[in-house]
Amino acid sequence: MSGASVTAAVATDPDWKQIGQLGLAFALASLIGLEREWRHKPTGLRTHTLVGAGAALFVIVSKYGFSDVLRPDVTLDPSRVAAQIVTGIGFIGGGLIFVRGDAVRGLTTAAIVWMTAAIGMACGAGMTLMALVATAGHFVVVLVYPRLLAGLPRSRHVHFGLRVVYEDGRGILRKILAESTRRGFAIVQVATRQLEHDIRGVSAVAVTLELQGQPTVGPLTVALSDLDGVFEVATTDHSRNGD
Repeated sequence: MSGASVTAAVATDPDWKQIGQLGLAFALASLIGLEREWRHKPTGLRTHTLVGAGAALFVIVSKYGFSDVLRPDVTLDPSRVAAQIVTGIGFIGGGLIFVRGDAVRGLTTAAIVWMTAAIGMACGAGMTLMALVATAGHFVVVLVYPRLLAGLPRSRHVHFGLRVVYEDGRGILRKILAESTRRGFAIVQVATRQLEHDIRGVSAVAVTLELQGQPTVGPLTVALSDLDGVFEVATTDHSRNGD
C-alpha cells in the first residue's frame, strides 16, 4: 500500500468513529421516543430522536469541527457548546410545562427531553457506556417506578379536586360541605360558578372544592352523587398532575 493510500485510510477513521457516535445517539434517543409514543405523550418518537441526535452532533462538531483553524496561537474550549445545549434544551422543556390552577403538567415529559439531550451529548463525547447506562436508567424510572409508587400507601396529605354540579336554590352546597367535613376532609378552597345553561330544565351551579385529609376520595364521591339535586360529581387527584 502506498503512503498516500495509508494517509487516506487513516484520515477516514475518525469520520467513521463520529458516525458511530451519532448513530448510537440516534438509536438510544429513538428507543426513548418509542416509549413516549407508546404512552401517547406530547413529545414522541420524532422529537426525542431529533433532540438526542442533535445534541450528539453539536458535541461532535464542538470536538472536531474546528481542527482546521487550530494553530499555536488559537485555543478552543469544546465545553462551551455543551453548556449551550443545556441552555437550549431548557427552552424546549419550559414549553412543555403548563400550569392550570394548582395542576402542573408536563414536568416528567420535559425532564425526559432533557435526559435525552444528555444521552446524546454522552454519545457525542464518546462516553458509550455512560449513555447506555443512562438509557437503561430512563426505562427503570418510567416503567418500574410507577409500579413501586402504586404499591405505596396513600398519604393523608394528598390534595383532591372535586367538582359538583347541582340544582340551584335548594341549599345543596351546605350539604356538600357538611358531608365532606364529616368524612374527614379539610376544605382548602371553594369556588362556585352559575352555569349558563339549565340542566334537566332547572338552573344549576358548579362548585369546585380542593380537599385534603384522606387517602382516597371515592366514598365521598359516591355519597355526594346520591344527594338529591346533584347532577354530576368529578374528581381530580392533584398528586398525579406532574406526570
